[in-house]
Amino acid sequence: MLLLAGCSGGVLDPKGQIAAEESEILLNSVGTMLIIVAPTLLATLGFAWWFRASNRKARYLPYWVFSGRLELVNWGYPLLIILFLGGLIWIGSHRLDPFRPIAAAGKQLEVQVVSLDWKWLFIYPEQAVASVNELVLPVEAPVHFSITSATVMNSFFVPQLGGMIAAMPRMTTQLHLKADHIGDLWGLSTQFSGDGFAGMRFDVRVKSNEDFERWVENARKSACDLDRAGYAALLRPSQDVRPFVYRSVVPALFVKIVTGKFSTPNSTGEQEPSTVACPETAQ
Repeated sequence: MLLLAGCSGGVLDPKGQIAAEESEILLNSVGTMLIIVAPTLLATLGFAWWFRASNRKARYLPYWVFSGRLELVNWGYPLLIILFLGGLIWIGSHRLDPFRPIAAAGKQLEVQVVSLDWKWLFIYPEQAVASVNELVLPVEAPVHFSITSATVMNSFFVPQLGGMIAAMPRMTTQLHLKADHIGDLWGLSTQFSGDGFAGMRFDVRVKSNEDFERWVENARKSACDLDRAGYAALLRPSQDVRPFVYRSVVPALFVKIVTGKFSTPNSTGEQEPSTVACPETAQ
């Protein structure tokens, strides 16, 4: 129990549909493997006790070589376990395909994710706002993530919601998640990407639909604009960036990042002016 006390907030404490199903597969796999592991450990102790030097009832067979019944047990049961585990994982991997939409009553939310050095950018194209190191989601709403990297390869992961998927430059990966409980979670990059990797974590805020709409309205009152100059400033490497939001996003920014058309201020080296300067540490 003391060892399991550290599992709070991780994959064994799911707060979403996908994470719950992934945890079920994990626990079922461990339980299935214990069918072999537990008897093996008990048999090891039992053999050590029975064949001790002081036990005169134990049969000493120095020239014993083969037993068909033992071979059947040694190979048959592990083979059955492997076949069962293979089927369990194969079915689960197809059912939890990250490209597969989640069937839910709520409207699907689109979120575009960009990994940077060393922070995360979340773009809400339908709401025309964005945030840095803070992912805000409405509860019970299916979310479709489009994920890429503006620098090196990273890995996007929210342990309590499920799914860990690569963020790769000039490529787009997809992920579908759904948060079932209101509250504060956390996410991180699970792939080393340089000096600031240790601080490349982000907050996940799961809110009611009303609070999510209120957050969007408040974001639109921010002093930050994610235009070409704003993105150029954000692109500079920085560590332990405090969360902040953008009130506007240049159209098709995510597509331009993926295609490499928006990685620098512009071809002439002159930055397009931003309406209001917005340092990364702004609140």
